[in-house]
Amino acid sequence: MTKTLVKAPFKADHVGSLLRPDNLHQARKDFKEGKITALELREVETQEIKRIVDKQIEIGLRAVTDGEFRRRFWHTDFMEHLNGVEGYMPENGYKFVGVETEAYDVRVTGKISFNPDHPHLNDFIELKEIVGDRAVAKMTIPSPNQFFNAGIRNEEIYPDIEDFAKDIIQAYRDAILAFYDAGCRYLQLDDVYIAGLCAPELPFAKSDLERDKLIDLALRVVNGVLDGKPEDLTVTTHLCRGNYQSTHAFEGPYDRIAPNFLAKEKVDGFFLEYDDERSGGFKPLEHIPADGAQVVLGVFTSKSGEIEDKESIKARVEEASKYVALDQLCISPQCGFASTHHGNILTEEEQWAKLKFIVDVSKEIWG
Repeated sequence: MTKTLVKAPFKADHVGSLLRPDNLHQARKDFKEGKITALELREVETQEIKRIVDKQIEIGLRAVTDGEFRRRFWHTDFMEHLNGVEGYMPENGYKFVGVETEAYDVRVTGKISFNPDHPHLNDFIELKEIVGDRAVAKMTIPSPNQFFNAGIRNEEIYPDIEDFAKDIIQAYRDAILAFYDAGCRYLQLDDVYIAGLCAPELPFAKSDLERDKLIDLALRVVNGVLDGKPEDLTVTTHLCRGNYQSTHAFEGPYDRIAPNFLAKEKVDGFFLEYDDERSGGFKPLEHIPADGAQVVLGVFTSKSGEIEDKESIKARVEEASKYVALDQLCISPQCGFASTHHGNILTEEEQWAKLKFIVDVSKEIWG
């Protein structure tokens, strides 16, 4: 088999999720009410995925996703289909700034392992067939560290957190190979947990471990997952501070985790949020090795449709290049446009305009 090395992430890239159109919202409602079948819902999803794939390619993006159109939430849809995990409705959702999320989460019910019939495998295969050779099909899944959020680990099944970590690592190693065998060459791990370790107060988590021990454990988990990955598989990580209906969950610069994660995480690229002051400055980027990961600066916001000032964006990229070489930098929105099915507060037209703007600005910076 001939291996083609993917040069991702790209100078103009995006995190993954896109706003769901009204007819998809309606189809999901009709399915929930028993008015249409699962097959009919999937047909609507497929038609909309074909449309947005065409649109992404039309505006010049080289990495193309399915917009996460077959998911309700960016993380739980993947997690609940692992063996030993179930989805459920807790009493409350997560606390974001000014809003509480829709109540849904996952919990461990048995020993964790990868399910070879995981539905996201077929979702990716269908996406890759739709994309063909026109662009690179990108798959996004939650980071293994999302399992360390409060309330997920069952301490009767996993009294030792190291045993818990060991099974998560193996499940994700099996998942990565399964996606690779399905043709995936660009995989992204979305990680709110690691970004949360930067926050003044830990979000979504309560632990008797010291924060430095949590940072060490999280790094060991993700690097354990990546150990021995195929050479021609590009894996990036997206560090997110929460993205729900245009709100965020917490703040905090990357300073606290930079000497560990930015210096030592074995990924090919970091998608980092830099759309406003809650992200801090670029100085933590100095920990990224010169021959290390690409850095995708999320200097555009997905939380509103307002187009950023081009010269200000160029100036910020120039500022970041003081710490990481320009040819090691890329640009993108700070997060997806719809991390959950609700979506952020902007129109689809504004979403496409912003993504097209990012492509255009990238050409002016890098040629």
